[in-house]
Amino acid sequence: MRVRLYTTLERKKEVFKPIRQDWVGLYTCGPTVYNYVHIGNLRTYIFQDVLKRTLKYVGYKIRHVMNITDVDDKTIKNSQKAGKTLREFTRAYEKFFKEDLKKLNIEFPERFTRATEYIPEMVKIISLLLKRGYAYQKDSSVYFSISKFKNYGRLTRLDKGGLKAGARVDADEYAKDEVQDFVLWKASKSGEPAWLSPFGKGRPGWHIECSAMSTKYLGQPFDLHTGAVDLIFPHHENEIAQSEGAYGKKFVKYWIHGEHLLVDGQKMSKSLGNIYTLRDLEAKGFNPLVFRYLVLSAHFRSKLNFTWKSLGSAQNSLERIYDFIRILCNYRSSTSIVASRSTYRSSTSIYHQRFRTAISDDLDTPKTLAVIWRFIRDYHKNPSRYNPKEVLSALYEFDRVLGLGFEKIKPEKIPGKIVALAQKREKLRLEKKWQEADKIRKEIQILGYTAEDTPRGSKIKKLF
Repeated sequence: MRVRLYTTLERKKEVFKPIRQDWVGLYTCGPTVYNYVHIGNLRTYIFQDVLKRTLKYVGYKIRHVMNITDVDDKTIKNSQKAGKTLREFTRAYEKFFKEDLKKLNIEFPERFTRATEYIPEMVKIISLLLKRGYAYQKDSSVYFSISKFKNYGRLTRLDKGGLKAGARVDADEYAKDEVQDFVLWKASKSGEPAWLSPFGKGRPGWHIECSAMSTKYLGQPFDLHTGAVDLIFPHHENEIAQSEGAYGKKFVKYWIHGEHLLVDGQKMSKSLGNIYTLRDLEAKGFNPLVFRYLVLSAHFRSKLNFTWKSLGSAQNSLERIYDFIRILCNYRSSTSIVASRSTYRSSTSIYHQRFRTAISDDLDTPKTLAVIWRFIRDYHKNPSRYNPKEVLSALYEFDRVLGLGFEKIKPEKIPGKIVALAQKREKLRLEKKWQEADKIRKEIQILGYTAEDTPRGSKIKKLF
């Protein structure tokens, strides 16, 4: 099974071929922990999770690193405003972020890396850039000279005429038209955290942390770097420049980016009041996995429009799948009265094939969901053709990639008295003693359950 991925650098789908035989290096740009992560960010982490799960599904071993930005303009400003130390402030939001990942069934990376714990590694790269002539010092700060790096703009496909060589920008984040020399090391300012370095007391700029931490644990080059499209420039463009400038070799083989999440057709912004967190969704009674389902219903490279209506539709769809799984679980358990005449004539292999074809083609999750719905429809048309255990096993396998919590869905626990009555009723039905069977059916209903007749036999379900 070959996985094809659309790569930002080449602007086309490529067959994924890992650099090493024993493991695949995956780096994810993590959050800046100055507030709760919003659902637009979480969409990106869900797409990255599906990528990771897909590669594991086809047999690769993954070495996954995700950074936590715990020092930058935003974290410093907001921690001071809150009257807390930088560490106290950022650790709290880091904890909330990890809680969100768990709720969304996003697998943790093998290693989280905090920027403040890798200052020596950043200083090392900056020193190499100074030595090789790609960086220069100005007013106790250090900047990367974009005019010295001939491939600058390759990822973004910038017009070289727009480069402002010699113009400097000190902000950690800046507008897309500010193609200027970017800061690697910021001179110490009063009231800000600072570290000692050969360039003077100060702190790192935002971009350098990812180069330092990815190289430390994944080497250079490594296989996959993921993030949202808004990170392509300047962040990822700058990562390439400083990493390849320092070490003189390719930084990353495959760049994979996910598209924006819109809210009611508009970009999220404070002025519009449309920035939502996972807590906002939970406050309205939504299971976080409903949001995950909504995200999977659109391709990760397509814009997704979030509305409360679309989230409600996703909830209905996911609940229908869960109900189907409960049916299968009930057939598998002693709470189902399966007729001995049932035979199975259809295989689930065609659905396995369709699922693998869809997910291996650039992580096409909408098509994988379509496969599941086709599976459910075919089963309902003629349930006696399928072995419930095989169908359930197939859904569990698909969920290794989708992460929608299928295996957490359990059959209803039916009292032994109800099971005994249902078994007696099923025996009467096979003997065609319809009136006696109907009396037992009414008795079961009085006790709060129903016996639904299916081609496979009777299925017991609680009424309330």
